[in-house]
Order: sequence, then C-alpha cells, then structure tokens
Amino acid sequence: MKTLLMCRRVGLLALTLALLAAAVTSLRADAGAYFPPKGEWARRSPAELGLDPVRLAEAIAFAQSRESTRAFDFSDQERIFGSLLGSVPTRRAATNGVIIYKGYVVAEFGETTAVDPTYSAAKSMIATVAGVGVRDRIFAVDDRVGALVRDGGYDSSQNREVTWRMHLQQDSEWEGEMFGKKHDFVGRDSFGEGARSPRVLQRPGSFYEYNDVRMNRLGLSLLRVFRKPVPDVFADEIMTPIGASTDWKWIPYHNSYVLQDGRRMASISGGTRWGGGVWIHAWDLARFGYLWLREGRWNDRVLLPPDFVKAALSPSAHGPDYGYLWWLNTEGKNYPGLPSTVFGARGAGSNTITISPEHDLVVVWRWHRGNEAEFVQRIIAAIQR
Repeated sequence: MKTLLMCRRVGLLALTLALLAAAVTSLRADAGAYFPPKGEWARRSPAELGLDPVRLAEAIAFAQSRESTRAFDFSDQERIFGSLLGSVPTRRAATNGVIIYKGYVVAEFGETTAVDPTYSAAKSMIATVAGVGVRDRIFAVDDRVGALVRDGGYDSSQNREVTWRMHLQQDSEWEGEMFGKKHDFVGRDSFGEGARSPRVLQRPGSFYEYNDVRMNRLGLSLLRVFRKPVPDVFADEIMTPIGASTDWKWIPYHNSYVLQDGRRMASISGGTRWGGGVWIHAWDLARFGYLWLREGRWNDRVLLPPDFVKAALSPSAHGPDYGYLWWLNTEGKNYPGLPSTVFGARGAGSNTITISPEHDLVVVWRWHRGNEAEFVQRIIAAIQR
C-alpha cells in the first residue's frame, strides 16, 4: 500500500512538473512578442515585415469595395431581427479595419475609431468571461450551471442537466424566456427574419442551435456566479490588462435588470440582435483578437488558462465547426482557402475578427459583405517572408 501511494505521489509530481515545464516553454515561445501599451500601437511599414506593399494595398482596396448592405441608419434592424429590447445607434460607420501582423500595425482603413455595435462577435467575449470563471475556479466547464445558479432558470427537467460547456458550444437546448423573448424563436414580430418553425427540444448537449436567447441566459448566469455585471468582469480582468480604451461599452436591454445580493444589476446580451450589446471600435477589437492569438497571455500575465483556450478552439461534437463561441476552420468550410488553424469572431453586418496563428495575423474588418476569408487570403498572399 505504501509503495502504491508513493508511486501515485511520484506520478502526480511528475505530471505537475510536466505541466509547469509546458507553461514555461509556451511563455518563452512568446517571450519576444510585442504587446502594445495602452493608448498606442507600434506601426511597421509592410516592407519592414516582409509584406509586398502593392499586394497589401490591393487587398485593402478589395476590402473597401465590399461595403455592407446593412442600412447606415439601422432602419432595417427590426425587420431583420424583430422587436427591439434596447437601443441602437443613429448611424454606423462605413467599412473599416485594422491589420496586425507579427504584433504590429501594418495597415488600417476607414473610420477605425467609430464605436459601433459588434453584434455576435460579443459571444466570443462572453466565452472569454467564462474563461475567467474557470481560471478563478468559480466553476469547471462540465459543471451543471444549476449547481451554482439558483434563480429558477435551471430547475426544470429540461434545464437541470445543462452545463457551462453546453452553453459555450450552443447545444444546451435550454428552454425558457429571457427578457420577453422565448428560446424557440417562434413569431415574426419578436424575431423578424430570424423567426423559426416550432420543433421538439432535444436532450441537453445533443443538438446545436445558434440561439441568442440562450446566450442571454448564459450572460445572466455569469452575472450570478461572479455576483457583479459581466461588463465589469470583462473590463477588470481582460480589457484593462490588455490596454484597451475606455470607449467601448456593453449596453443592456431596457428590461434586463435583475436583483443580485439585494442590488439592481444590468444583465447583458451576447449580441445586438434586439439592441444594446457591445459597442466598440476596431482598435479594441484588435487588442481582444491579439489576446487570443497569444493564447490568452498578455506580456507576462496569463489572463486565460491554456487548457481553456485549447478547448475553446477545439470543435464541438454537434456544431458547424464551432468551439466555445468561436468559429473554427477545422473542416475548411467557415474560412475557405485559409489554414485549418484559423478562427474568428463573427457579428452581423458583418463585423469580424479573423485570427491566423500560422501567419501571426489578426484582421479586424467591420461592416462588410461576403466571407472575410476573401480579404484575409489577399493579405496572406502579400506575405513574402
């Protein structure tokens, strides 16, 4: 028995040392990476970093020619998404973007400081907040949400088996209503062009459905376990450490205020489908994307657990090449013509962050039409060394 116990202890020690060694190696691999300080971002000419200036200029000209078909005054918002629950801006910017290569700004175009809604790209931000919860050992991804969140939202037989991972992979099949919108997306008045036909719910964890009502439930559940609004967690634990501006805001619905510990707090959404959501400019989106390119690290700080980042960028069993609220390219379908390691955040409009670890590249492209891979392919074609 003593020998067996000793072997187990030695094995545990060996595993711990191996994990520490892997973490140190990973940090050393990024030791020479540039991280922009708050309020500035170093620039390099394309030629300095081995990019063909002509081809890069052609890529940008292509991006500028692909203006979004969305109305500039958001007059199409209710037709597309249904009755509003929160505010929308009076006007949006034209297509704009930032290209970060090897950590440096090599190009920008358009009104990159415009603070506009980023729609469902905010889902990847919710996943990041969940990563903070895992980092701080508030919960594990395979824990049942209802084990910590006891506001009635997970009491039913359908919902009690829902885990954090299921929410993050959008296969929770959670049933209910959030702030006046039901999970089933039935009804054109409420859901606009996104309205769906009724269907039978499946077992939690067995069926993928892209569903903003369930994202709103996840947002509220994160508020419950952090015991403070999600935007505060995102600001304190992510955006401030990465040197983001204070221009961005995560706007709640008019009716999404709840009581937590006797205090009135705003719960947020995972998009701008019904108004509100994350309003942000291209530079802060670039910093957020760069954090994920650097696998959750910023300088010498590990903001997200490496295991969580790895799992977040691994395809789920049921989604369309989908991780933890990140779009993946494992099958080569979401980002045609790009490496299988490419991943990104996507929002209506389109508002996108595309990340290619293979090329040390982050591309923010806002208010465009077409697949963002068309633009990124052209940028990669400009890489000469």
